[in-house]
Amino acid sequence: MRRIRDLGITIGQMPTGAWNAITDVAGVRVGHTTLFSGEGALQPGNGPVRTGVTVVLPHIGNLYQQKVRAAVHTINGFGKVAGFEQVRELGVIEAPIALTNTLNVGLVLDALVQDAIRQNPTIGITPESGSVNIVVGETNDSYLNDIQGRHVRLEQVWGALQDATSGQVLEGAVGAGTGTMCFGWKGGIGSASRLIPAELGGFTLGALVQSNFGSPHDLIIDGFPVGLHLSPPLAPPPLTPGSIMIILATNAPLSSQQLQRLCARATAGLARTGSMLGHGSGDFVVAFSTAQLIPHQSPAPTIPLVGLANEAGIMNSLFRAVIEAVEEAVLNSLAAAQTTTGRDGHIAYSLPLDRVQAFLRQKPT
Repeated sequence: MRRIRDLGITIGQMPTGAWNAITDVAGVRVGHTTLFSGEGALQPGNGPVRTGVTVVLPHIGNLYQQKVRAAVHTINGFGKVAGFEQVRELGVIEAPIALTNTLNVGLVLDALVQDAIRQNPTIGITPESGSVNIVVGETNDSYLNDIQGRHVRLEQVWGALQDATSGQVLEGAVGAGTGTMCFGWKGGIGSASRLIPAELGGFTLGALVQSNFGSPHDLIIDGFPVGLHLSPPLAPPPLTPGSIMIILATNAPLSSQQLQRLCARATAGLARTGSMLGHGSGDFVVAFSTAQLIPHQSPAPTIPLVGLANEAGIMNSLFRAVIEAVEEAVLNSLAAAQTTTGRDGHIAYSLPLDRVQAFLRQKPT
């Protein structure tokens, strides 16, 4: 698996965590189930299959019993995300976050509901338990995948949960990124992280993306308009501008309002890669903080939030971290992805990294 830094390209100014991934935020785990089967002509409901599911767990415990502060943000709302309204209302996340394809949202949500009930048998029965809110994001992988088949079922979601780990995050054509594209090339899952200076708290900010957006000529890498010089061998047919899901994690003790402000800055990171945030694009951001675990029956903060003590300095540093991490996560999703042939012989070509490297050597310093 290659990453954008393997080309000698350093995005931004801030240092990264050990893994340069969302898992640099202590306790955060990522799991994938990748479904890849069948060749040839599309047989709706039967294949070929190029899809999957990716889950992000904010901590290793019972999320329903120990929730995390959270926020969501809609950059452009052409999408089918689930669970956003309650996060906006209450400012917490209480179940693993899942990413999948557009038509699979309902089945993935159902699998996570069953997982929550498995861990918390009184959900929906006792007044104290109430219901559970599940957050699922999606992008459309129908160019390569039999999307009508909705091939991600309970066993795939539970498998991703079971396999979720800290450390290195698998990127490219894996999990929810198996069938997605980015700027006309093969895209998928990408991740990156940034470290906040010690004098501003020493916090960590991580990002994970499911990239499925952009036109080939718009691609920008490290400020260079690569898309004006490099196009896929066979350009995909004109589709809607595509979508992206962005997940942000931090250990900074932020309120849901402060997390929402981080979400809004993801837009700048996308813009740096050339995204136009088009009419038909579903661009969504989910952010959470691991700094405070909120008991199910006690939604009040348990530790002080980032407040008056140098709030401007801390927040500005976090804003920069979001922008840099989102930009690099998108580029990592491209760098790690391999050429993939899907249904009806559709091909998503991997970005030719050697040619990109050659172009960037010509960039003025």
